[in-house]
Amino acid sequence: MTEPVAMIPAPWSPDSWRARPIRQVPAYPDPAHLAAAEAKLHRYPPLVFAGEARRLRAALAQAADGRAFVLQGGDCAESFADFTANIIRDTFRVLLQMAVVLTFGAGVPVVKMGRMAGQFAKPRSADEETVDGTTLPSYRGDIINGPDFTPAARIPDPARMEAAYFQSAGTLNLLRAFATGGYADLHEVHRWNLGFIARSPMADRYRDLAHRIDETLGFMAACGMTSGTTPQIRETDFFTSHEALLLPYEQALTRVDSTTGDWYACSAHFLWVGERTRQPDGAHVEFLRGVKNPIGIKVGPAMTEEELLALIDRLNPANEPGRLTLISRMGAQKVARILPPLLRAVRREGRRVVWLCDPMHGNTVTTAARYKTRSFEAILAEVRGFFDAHAEAGTWSGGVHVEMTGRDVTECVGGAHRLTEADLARSYETFCDPRLNAGQSLELAFLVAEELKARRRPVAEPPAVAAQ
Repeated sequence: MTEPVAMIPAPWSPDSWRARPIRQVPAYPDPAHLAAAEAKLHRYPPLVFAGEARRLRAALAQAADGRAFVLQGGDCAESFADFTANIIRDTFRVLLQMAVVLTFGAGVPVVKMGRMAGQFAKPRSADEETVDGTTLPSYRGDIINGPDFTPAARIPDPARMEAAYFQSAGTLNLLRAFATGGYADLHEVHRWNLGFIARSPMADRYRDLAHRIDETLGFMAACGMTSGTTPQIRETDFFTSHEALLLPYEQALTRVDSTTGDWYACSAHFLWVGERTRQPDGAHVEFLRGVKNPIGIKVGPAMTEEELLALIDRLNPANEPGRLTLISRMGAQKVARILPPLLRAVRREGRRVVWLCDPMHGNTVTTAARYKTRSFEAILAEVRGFFDAHAEAGTWSGGVHVEMTGRDVTECVGGAHRLTEADLARSYETFCDPRLNAGQSLELAFLVAEELKARRRPVAEPPAVAAQ
């Protein structure tokens, strides 16, 4: 094991990213309009607060030590058109249902993060797309331009950042109310899960686990731990997250914490850098290295051990647990071969990180009818491969990161209801990547809970480096 490289970092400021090479940047036609939009946002109140981000960081530190499991889920990209209380409520509800099941399977607390209240920007593989001989700029998410394939819709518009801010504020208002106002009551969530089981073709398989949860809740009530006496039963912590892709927006919402003097990105509790923007000397890594939020890195099949360790040293030079989460996205066919050497390298060097499995992005295919989809079976296979790799390396499989929705969409094939390619057209609503629907999300949670329970091990003491 070696210590993180001791280097004197270059001075950081919220705008130091502007001097670095940048990718996935929209071509705004009017720089003055962009500057005015940024200045306006900078005057608005923060969306989240430094104390909330520190609370998440502490919870993730527990996950880094094998004392918690992380569930991160939500839309591939939020849209302005789908901004309704029912849609927000339904996704939140399914995440709660998944978390209860995973808590029972893992035997440790589940940290809940939504891809919500800010997940508006999407990286694209090409700057332009062509349809029927017409070429236009690619759709980059509602915070940048519109999904309609027209010249006017595809022009990047800085005013969209303000719309994204106010939609995020409204979403956060609902999420906070749901999390603390009784909607998150464990007994209610369990009742919802019983309803799901009754409708599932795999009811017999899930019923035993649900019965054991029921017994646990009954025992707690007999001990006097009810919704009326124990706030933890009727309330929950819920955090927001998104990819830190549109840096003008992120900088405009970066604030100094009055209690510590540290800088925090106040657009979300947790931000991550993606596969296309994780260059160590690039703008996105430069921005994230200076904020004190917990942050993540997407780790794809092209990542080398040297690249990963260099990124870890740049983004978490003090090796602080809870600061950095590595989100593996390999694909079901590659995870067994590519992930184990990375796990061993990070463990060998004593780096304190959380490992999550993103089983979605490496398993995307396009059908003959030009629908992007994902196979439920491939998603589950990657999760199992992720667990296998951690078992082999002697490390903690810290959580899952999924694109999902609380609605009954038909965007991913397979699962207990055996959706096929012929079903995709029935309710294919995404403008970006395909999502698990409510039933598939819960099915995944039950199957992952079975895996966690079968693999459960005693919680290890934190490694010696934790005392540093």
